[in-house]
Parts: sequence; structure tokens; C-alpha cells
Amino acid sequence: MEQPKGVDWTVIILTCQYKDSVQVFQRELEVRQKREQIPAGTLLLAVEDPEKRVGSGGATLNALLVAAEHLSARAGFTVVTSDVLHSAWILILHMGRDFPFDDCGRAFTCLPVENPEAPVEALVCNLDCLLDIMTYRLGPGSPPGVWVCSTDMLLSVPANPGISWDSFRGARVIALPGSPAYAQNHGVYLTDPQVSGVVFFSVETAERLLATHVSPPLDACTYLGLDSGARPVQLSLFFDILHCMAENVTREDFLVGRPPELGQGDADVAGYLQSARAQLWRELRDQPLTMAYVSSGSYSYMTSSASEFLLSLTLPGAPGAQIVHSQVEEQQLLAAGSSVVSCLLEGPVQLGPGSVLQHCHLQGPIHIGAGCLVTGLDTAHSKALHGRELRDLVLQGHHTRLHGSPGHAFTLVGRLDSWERQGAGTYLNVPWSEFFKRTGVRELGPQDLLWMLDHQEDGGEALRAWRASWRLSWEQLQPCLDRAATLASRRDLFFRQALHKARHVLEARQDLSLRPLIWAAVREGCPGPLLATLDQVAAGAGDPGVAARALACVADVLGCMAEGRGGLRSGPAANPEWMRPFSYLECGDLAAGVEALAQERDKWLSRPALLVRAARHYEGAGQILIRQAVMSAQHFVSTEQVELPGPGQWVVAECPARVDFSGGWSDTPPLAYELGGAVLGLAVRVDGRRPIGARARRIPEPELWLAVGPRQDEMTVKIVCRCLADLRDYCQPHAPGALLKAAFICAGIVHVHSELQLSEQLLRTFGGGFELHTWSELPHGSGLGTSSILAGTALAALQRAAGRVVGTEALIHAVLHLEQVLTTGGGWQDQVGGLMPGIKVGRSRAQLPLKVEVEEVTVPEGFVQKLNDHLLLVYTGKTRLARNLLQDVLRSWYARLPAVVQNAHSLVRQTEECAEGFRQGSLPLLGQCLTSYWEQKKLMAPGCEPLTVRRMMDVLAPHVHGQSLAGAGGGGFLYLLTKEPQQKEALEAVLAKTEGLGNYSIHLVEVDTQGLSLKLLGTEASTCCPFP
Repeated sequence: MEQPKGVDWTVIILTCQYKDSVQVFQRELEVRQKREQIPAGTLLLAVEDPEKRVGSGGATLNALLVAAEHLSARAGFTVVTSDVLHSAWILILHMGRDFPFDDCGRAFTCLPVENPEAPVEALVCNLDCLLDIMTYRLGPGSPPGVWVCSTDMLLSVPANPGISWDSFRGARVIALPGSPAYAQNHGVYLTDPQVSGVVFFSVETAERLLATHVSPPLDACTYLGLDSGARPVQLSLFFDILHCMAENVTREDFLVGRPPELGQGDADVAGYLQSARAQLWRELRDQPLTMAYVSSGSYSYMTSSASEFLLSLTLPGAPGAQIVHSQVEEQQLLAAGSSVVSCLLEGPVQLGPGSVLQHCHLQGPIHIGAGCLVTGLDTAHSKALHGRELRDLVLQGHHTRLHGSPGHAFTLVGRLDSWERQGAGTYLNVPWSEFFKRTGVRELGPQDLLWMLDHQEDGGEALRAWRASWRLSWEQLQPCLDRAATLASRRDLFFRQALHKARHVLEARQDLSLRPLIWAAVREGCPGPLLATLDQVAAGAGDPGVAARALACVADVLGCMAEGRGGLRSGPAANPEWMRPFSYLECGDLAAGVEALAQERDKWLSRPALLVRAARHYEGAGQILIRQAVMSAQHFVSTEQVELPGPGQWVVAECPARVDFSGGWSDTPPLAYELGGAVLGLAVRVDGRRPIGARARRIPEPELWLAVGPRQDEMTVKIVCRCLADLRDYCQPHAPGALLKAAFICAGIVHVHSELQLSEQLLRTFGGGFELHTWSELPHGSGLGTSSILAGTALAALQRAAGRVVGTEALIHAVLHLEQVLTTGGGWQDQVGGLMPGIKVGRSRAQLPLKVEVEEVTVPEGFVQKLNDHLLLVYTGKTRLARNLLQDVLRSWYARLPAVVQNAHSLVRQTEECAEGFRQGSLPLLGQCLTSYWEQKKLMAPGCEPLTVRRMMDVLAPHVHGQSLAGAGGGGFLYLLTKEPQQKEALEAVLAKTEGLGNYSIHLVEVDTQGLSLKLLGTEASTCCPFP
């Protein structure tokens, strides 16, 4: 589904408390821009709060100043000017205070959410959800201005919140249902129970606010004031800046008020704040404050309660566990209502209901009971958990930097703990007094904490280790947290589990797309491990389909690394440097071939053009494996010896063309044997003629005489093959006579790798050579299956001329074999449609060897004639370029793009519905099938509908039940099912009135009930001129 148009942000600012976190969070914003979550042109700024306790209002003013500075400099100004705000959409995101359950704050708390439509696979943090809400839900439609959003809450907003911006000025708070208790203490308490964490300032109001940064004492809210020695002031966004704009607030009440977060201080602090408020009142009082209430949204503040946090990350009534971006070996051990995010769990790891695991790589046996939060543990820490059941506990591993040295710290608290100094305070879910009595407590590992849970019988060793260790209070720990190392560790674990996922998806043949994961690896600069994993999967695959898909994924990685530069992905793949690995694959040595491919690949990574060419060769390697899989169709090719025709006696094979009514592309390898194909096709005569044919005869000369062209000889291209070297280009589809040469090889008449000369082979077996002539009265790229049907006629004529007959079903499989030898690929629907008579459904199962089965579709009496009266062909004048379309479709299928996978299943399903339409004899139903079929083709191969064809179809639409381009589309013939019978002249008149359609023509078409015909003629019946 296409993402709706969102806000094209001019600036996004993320404010944070700690100076050493600025670069860390700046990189996180830039990573999201690379993932296309943020527009490419957006200016990204991570900004340190001027003071730790500057307040949400002070942080907003400072961020606004920094944004205006950068925009002014970008516009060429040498001083800050508010003019730059007039055409800017600015988003300020506040990180807020420390969060006890995530070292990187509430903004970077990972949620149990996956976005299957995201172009780049990634963990979803609260920040990502808020960015999505601001960009695509709350922001669209707003005028230029400044949005301010806290990141300390979980928001839910409907797709269309219904906010009107007509005649808007001033400031607006976005209110949602929430807890009034929280609103009174943290947000804006509007009407019970509405709360807000999102505010919008118009340009006028933002200019007024920005102007305060030069006036004491508000200048102290910005880094400029503090750098000038101003005394810090704490300012609230809601209780100071917005409060002064609210109705029913008097100046006197406003000046003496104190925001809840300030608490009770001395009179000097109060006087300083009163001066700041007076300045705000002067600047902002005349600005209107309005509210937009989103009744169907929700707001949940992320408190310091472990129970509430766990509840926000789990689904208590869920039938199973939530497993997000994680690989779990024994999923049955995860209880319903539990959650696992970005973890690798090896062996038996049991997780109780309501428990959450995040950012852990654990090796069982481990038993984590109900109500636990465990984060940041690695395999080195797993042993400490063996033989111990956790319950109602929060165990966290922290990356630290103490005196410049990296390290780890661990914290353990109870889910139910209250950290009050007085009264009913608890630790590990028991009163402090009981904890002191139990433990004797008055660089730690988790084992140095977990001993507190049980009675110890180690002679006090654990207690002595505890007393000798360096310990930090929670408050002391916060400035020592290494947020860069934390995020790097999370990213490393995410990719480690992603490599396990990639291997599993390929080896289990799952219809999941790895494209988002590939983009993630490339855009975050770590494609190497993914390439190595794909190499391992390909080399060790026992199934050629798995290996081919793994090689296609390597090609995708290389193409993504080129980042849209270096040329088109489709192109030639026969560079001599790649022939050595190709030769291993051709010989069936998959492991050696994959290794040689990787060695060659390393030489092609230096620039985009080489990356694209390397990607093409990996797709070429995949084609070799597809070819070997399709070659299994030879199992169903058999011939029967008959009397050899006399020398010079012609064998003539003729065939109708075919029209595909449903299911095309599902017959194309590898879809035909990975998904299973079903295509409904009609054998048709065009203008009363069977337009495709071949004839063959034996000749005395030990040579091969080939003729390609019209049935009459004036324009025929003639080729003489006197030695095996003349046949070497049989696998180059564009070489003259390549199809005919491949036919001789596939028919077993010539062995191109034999030590015997061509003349010796022909003389020994047949006493001479052969002449073969093929023709088609249809234009090149017609879409009517010409090349495959032509291959069928050539094989049929040759085999009979060589004293053999081959059944039609065997011939269908022989054509599959020939097209792989020719290296054109392609499916089986064309030969089924033309070689078999009438209306039929061809099917292949999702298995190898590839076998095609054909079922005749029975229609009501007289319906064939009715169909003939309503069916027309229109030659569009556009030549179809099917090869590039084929490469694009195979690339999309191997990537398992969700839309393509779903569409492929729909193609197969609709074929059966179309067959039912024929059995009922319903033209309107068949017209609906055609219309739907064309939409499916366009989804499968975007770009297959030229503009002139679209114009033609629009003109014809009122006159037809349905229409579609034949075959892969892109040009060729358009076939129509008209509403009225015998409409050729009427539609010619309609098209004649339309300009710009080019050299089109309309043709009569009728169902052919004969299919392939084969007959022997006398030597005198030939009109072919003798070869020189």
C-alpha cells in the first residue's frame, strides 16, 4: 500500500539532556533519514538542553533558536532572522527525563511492533511511532509553523484525526483521552479527562516566542544566554508558555503561579521566574490558544512503574507470545501474553506470561517466570540464569563508560518495588527491613545480584564479593551510561538475529521478502555478513530453488549497494571473467560455483557500475540453476520410432496462435514449480489462418540448411551449418537461426559436444543432412506465443523427418527444455495454448520434476461460435520487449515482494474462476476476468502498458466486456471481448477518430479446434528455393 503524503519537514530537532549524547542521537536521526522515514531534504539537528533542568519550555525556546540559526545560515543571512520561519515546517521532539527501563530514554524504547510495509527493516522505537504520527496523521494540512512533541508518551491517532486549519492563528494543543491525574502534574489539564503532549505554534506565534531569546531573563533558556553568563531559568511549555495564552487567566494569577515540576523553592527563585513570566505575558498574551480534541486517539504516559511499562509492551489476552525481530528456537516455551523484541534465544528459554525480553542473546536452559523485564544480556551472562527462576523482577544490563573505559553494569529491582525513602519502600518486592535481614547488605555481573533472591549456603562468599565491589546508585549511574555503545550493541544484535532470519526464510522456502532486510544492511553499512550468509545458504542448499533464490538475494544486495546508480539492473551476463564460476554451476558443482562467484564478486565492489554488472551476473548464475530445474521436464519427453520419410520429402507442422485469458506469469519458472501454475488459454486462428509453422526434410548433403522467415521465400534468411562450430551460438537467442539450431540439438539429431564432426554424425545416422524452415505470419513481439509455438512446430517437424513421432504433451515439455537450452527461459503456457486445440487449462504443481497437465474446458453448445463473433485482436503497433519484463518479474518474485506474491496466488485462483465462466458461457463474466487479468499483469510487470495502448483501451472501453494485452504486455496484440457481435468495422471507425494511436490494425480471430497438425508432402510440394 502506498504511503499517504505527509509533511515535508524543513527541520526536525531532537532535544536531549546530556552533551555526550548529542552525536549519538544525531546519528539516529540520520539513520532514519536513510531509511526514508524522514524526507531527504530535511535538516536534522540533535540539540543539547542548555541546562539539565531547563524545563520543557526552555528546551523549546532553545531548539527554536537553533533551528532559526541554521535556517538563517542556509539562506545566506549572517544574523538570526525570523523570516526563515515563514515557509518552514519545524518539528521539535523532546527527549525528556531519564527512564528507568531504557538507557536511551523513552524515545528509543523499542516497541513490539513490526511494519511489514517499511522499505527498510528496523526496530520500531517510540520515536519512530511519533515521527509517523506527526508526519502522516497530525501534521498534514497544517500551515507553516512549529510542532512540539514530547517523547515520553505512547500515542495512538487515527489516520484522519479531522483537524481543521481554516483561519488558524496562535497556538493549538492536540488533546487526547488520558489520565487527568497525569494532566494535572505533567501536561495541560483541559477538560476531564483530556491531556496533551503535542503543541503547534503558528509562524506569528513562533516569531513572538523566538523574539524573547534576546530579553533577560528568558535569554537564559538558550545556549546563547548561558554562554553569556545569564542565570539559568526553568520554564514549562504548558504551565508557562501556553498558560499565558489561555482564556480566563489574569496577569496577576499567572505571575504568581508555579509549574508543578518546579516544586517549592526560595523567594529569589520565585522572583526570577515571575520576571520571566512577565516577559512571556507581554509577548504572547494576545495570541489565541485553541484545542483540537482527537476523541478516537489515546495517550499513555510512560511512567516509572515497571508494572505499567510491562503492560504497555504485552497483550494480556493474546493467544500467543509476541515475537518481533527475534529468532526463537523453541517458541512453544513462550507463554501467551509475553513479548520478545530483538532477541536471539537458543535452546530452552522459558518465558512466563506478562514478561518481556528485549535486546538479549540467551542460551538455555533458562526459566524466566511471570512479570519480568530482562534487557541487555548476552550469552556470556546466560550461565548466571541457569537453574534459577526469575519472577516479578527487572534485570537490566547497561553499557557504561567510567573514567574513559568501557564496561558493563547490571541492575536488579522488583516489578512491584516502590523506591520511597520513607514509609512502605520495597526492594526486590519485599520491604527494605526484610531485604537487609535476608542479605546482610547495609565490575558486577548478574550473578553478583541474583544471589540476593535466595538463601546462600556459600559461607558468605557472595556477600563478601558484594561488599568488595564498586557500586553506583541509580542517579550516579545515569551520567556514566554509554548510549553510543548501547545503540551499537542493539544494532549488532538486530543484525545477528536478522542473519538467522535470512537463513531460515530461504531454507524453509518462506514467502517472506528479504528486500527490507537487505536495504537495512546496506544503508547501515554492514552488507558483508549478509553476503557471507547468503553464500553459505546457496552453497549448502540441496534444492536448486533455494540456491537460486539465495543468489538472487546476493544480486539484490549488490544492486542496493549501487544506490540507483550504475545503470539498469537488467542487462547482459556473459563477461568472460565470470565464466569460471558459471562453468562450476553448469557442471552441478554448486559449492565450488558459489565460492568462485564470491571470489569474483570481491573484484566488482568498488563503484556503482561494477556493482550493477556483478548483480546481473548473479542473476545469470540463478538462471543456470533455474535452467537445471526446468530441464527436469525432460522426464516427460518420449518419442516413438516410425518409418523414415524419403529423402526430399517434406514434413509440415502448422499451429494456431494462442490467447491467454487468465493465469499468465504463473507458468514462468521458477513460479511454475515453486508456487504452482495455472493458465487458461485459447488456440486461435488469426484472420482465418494458422499463422505459425515449420517444415523439415532430409537432404543428401551432410549439412544443416536453415531458413527463417515468411512462408514464401523472398524475405527468408538462409543459413548453412557445415561444421559444429556453425552451431556454437545456439544458446544466443539473437544469433541468426539460434532457435532452429537449438531444435536440432534438443531433438537429438546433432550432438554439439561430440568428438565426431557434424558431417560424420549426420551420415552415420541419417545418410545425409536436413533442411528446416520456420515461419510466422505474426509480427515480432506479438504476445501471441509465437516463439514457443514455433519451437514446438520445429521440433515436431524435425522429429518426424528423423523417423520419430512425439506426442503433444511430450512436445510441451520438449519446448520447455529447448527454451532453456536457448537460454530464453519462459514458461509453458504458449506451447500449451498453441499446440493443444480449443479452450483448456494448463497446470503445473509446486514441485520438481516440472510436469504440465492439460485439461480441456467444456463449453455450452454454440458458445464457441458466439465467442468467435465477440472476440477481436487489435495490433497496437508497439513491439513488446518481453526479456526485460521477464527479468523484472523474476527479480520481484525472488525478492518475495508481498504484492507480487499475493498477485501470483490471485493469478492461479482466478484461472479456475475464468474456467467456470467458460463452462457457463458467460461473456460478461469472462470480460470481468479479462479486466482483472490485465490489472494483475500490470502489477506483476510494471511498465507493461504503453501510453498509446492505454489511450486505445480507454477509447474501446465502452464497447467491450473486457480487454487485455496478450502475453506479458508492453505491446503486441490487444484482445477484446466486445459487447455486440461482429464489431470489426465499427471499432475501426472508433479508433480512426482517435489521434496518436500509431500504426494499428484490427483482426478477426476464432477458436482453433485442431491444434498442431502434422503432414507429409511429396518432394514437389515445396515452394522453398534450393540452397546455394
